[in-house]
Amino acid sequence: MSVDTLERTRAPGSRQSFEIRPLGGPLGAEVTGLNLDLPLADDQVASLRAALVAHGVVVFRDQRITPTQQVAFSRRFGPLQVHVLNRFHLQGYPEILIVSNVVEDGKPIGLVDAGADWHSDLSYMPKPSLGALLHSQELPAERGDTLYANTADAYDRLPAETRKLLAGKTAVHSYVYRYERLRKLSPWRPELTQKQIDEVPPVQHPVITTHPESGRKILFVSEGFTSHIVGIPRDESDDLLKQLHAHITRPENVYTHKWQPHDMVFWDNRSTQHYAAITPQHLRRTLYRTTVEGDVPR
Repeated sequence: MSVDTLERTRAPGSRQSFEIRPLGGPLGAEVTGLNLDLPLADDQVASLRAALVAHGVVVFRDQRITPTQQVAFSRRFGPLQVHVLNRFHLQGYPEILIVSNVVEDGKPIGLVDAGADWHSDLSYMPKPSLGALLHSQELPAERGDTLYANTADAYDRLPAETRKLLAGKTAVHSYVYRYERLRKLSPWRPELTQKQIDEVPPVQHPVITTHPESGRKILFVSEGFTSHIVGIPRDESDDLLKQLHAHITRPENVYTHKWQPHDMVFWDNRSTQHYAAITPQHLRRTLYRTTVEGDVPR
């Protein structure tokens, strides 16, 4: 296993030293020796960004940081996106979405079913997310894993005839499409206001995109937000999308993150999808998510 070692020695008052260790699977790397509550130079942030692009998922262990520090660190990678469900923003921090199954006084404190199907965050936006950072606050003893799939490798392994079929195609990504499906399954999702619906109209993105930093081709459709492929009959689109979702999420293409206390996980939404089954309410699970804005997919 290769290790990228940055600044092996650290004198008092000097910059932090840290290592980036690939996890050895289809994606993922762990950063050791780094405290996110301490200052980072621009070139160190660039090294972390390069690790994100190379590995898709970057794990920072035991990060005892405040919401202010999470927002500040996240902003080092670009402007932050504010989620349309403002009722689940952390008070005083609109950039932080609370992901939680905890219910207090009969009301959920966060978005209960945020990961209930495979998706890439904010693919329904004109500029989807570059990546998201999830910081664990309270974890269950079991059944709290998050799964990540490599959508660049998924493209590479597509049959030639499927690549030819998808070339030049676009697909519709819709927040309301996913929201209404999940609303039927969850008692905690309120009806969207017209203002919220107007904030997230459907968008079209290429089915095959090019990662703006790695240059790799990406299969950019998901079970969660992609309603249909444009220009083919709906039943054919449904069947094709089902095949593509199964292809993306086959076991050998998936990394399972088993959360540890105070983990911070940063993933690249341009080249991965993720899924986290709803954790039963008696197994309390709360995490804080910040989301970095990306580019228009091309």
